Amino acid sequence: MALHTNLNNIPLFSSFKSPNFNTRFKTSIASPLSVRSASPQNENETQVPEPEVPKKLSEQSSWEAKDSEGNDYLYRLGKESDNMNIAVGARAGVIDDLFTGQFLGRDSDIVFDYRQTVTRSFEYLQGDYYIAPAFMDKVVCHIVKNYIAHLLNAKVPLILGIWGGKGQGKSFQTELIFQAMGVEPVIMSAGELESERAGEPGRLIRDRYRTASQVVTNKGKMSCLMINDIDAGLGRFGNTQMTVNNQIVQGTLMNLSDNPTRVSIGQDWRATDVTHRIPIIFTGNDFSTLYAPLIRDGRMEKFLWQPNQEDIINIVNRMYEKDGISRAEVEHIVNTFPNQALDFYGALRSRTYDRSILKWVEDTGGFETLGNRLLGRKKDENLSTFIPPQQTIETLLESGYSLIEEQKLVMETKLSKEYMKNMDDS
Repeated sequence: MALHTNLNNIPLFSSFKSPNFNTRFKTSIASPLSVRSASPQNENETQVPEPEVPKKLSEQSSWEAKDSEGNDYLYRLGKESDNMNIAVGARAGVIDDLFTGQFLGRDSDIVFDYRQTVTRSFEYLQGDYYIAPAFMDKVVCHIVKNYIAHLLNAKVPLILGIWGGKGQGKSFQTELIFQAMGVEPVIMSAGELESERAGEPGRLIRDRYRTASQVVTNKGKMSCLMINDIDAGLGRFGNTQMTVNNQIVQGTLMNLSDNPTRVSIGQDWRATDVTHRIPIIFTGNDFSTLYAPLIRDGRMEKFLWQPNQEDIINIVNRMYEKDGISRAEVEHIVNTFPNQALDFYGALRSRTYDRSILKWVEDTGGFETLGNRLLGRKKDENLSTFIPPQQTIETLLESGYSLIEEQKLVMETKLSKEYMKNMDDS
């Protein structure tokens, strides 16, 4: 083959002499592959097809539509979505591949937030418990009022604050009412009201509030948001420091009370993004430590829970009923230890188990081998049978006197003064 070739013999370069030079040259540069695939009509001319136009899905498809800022429909839909978590782990083997698919990737799961529910169920509440009528009336009335607030010509506070002495069963009584009503609540702790990142607890409260609204929409069940021991997280005690998160949480709760159906967790506002009105319940010991505008009557309805003698006897009697303790014996125990919280009478029963547990440890092989027996045993190896103690009024009274003695030692000894006795001399 000759190395020096006459360029005029090549059809592409021969087109330079054509009067349609500009058109042919631009078309050839824009689509060089079209020249190769075209079949020439004659040896001096190359047929160039028209450039292909991208095919639309449909003339009425909104997937390719642009908004006023030039963003497409999918971009705007994702930006307005309240699901801001894009790495949610539909791992292979965890969810059936039939439902995860491949088009979104292995780590995508649209309904993960709802599957990873934060609501509380009450399967652990087995047995027949006593609910105080006054407590029942207050909680039921608050929940019902908020669900029919649009039918009432009255101002309905969104928050119910249940406060009172320590260990009086505020949280437990509320959970019993939830179980009886079929309410599926979202329960938070005061420990979640602080974070190393500013604004995180406030966003968490709004997120949990919207989750309770999703329970109403998706499950058709009543729900509410409950925050236990709120004064421990937001209260001012002595010289405690007010943090940015404290202020944001208080502002968030006040805003929820004023606008219970418009709650944002960071997404763009939409006219159709309206949540259900979800009642909020607080428990605490001293609401005077909270921010005054938060607990004003228009936002919070307050309920002081102080069980009377009849309530205490009924609750304790239901607690000891399965142990064969009669109501007369329960009244004798309550009268023997007056002015005690309800959890004191539950601690009596727990203290009577101590001797039976120590005997079970001996039967198991002693405390030296207890770790291996509890955690290192084989699956088919059974532990020694635990025999619960026989409850009698004598053992319960003995446990009660022991607990009273411990209470007196704590209040009278006050070892902190002994450790820092030089402080009084200055």
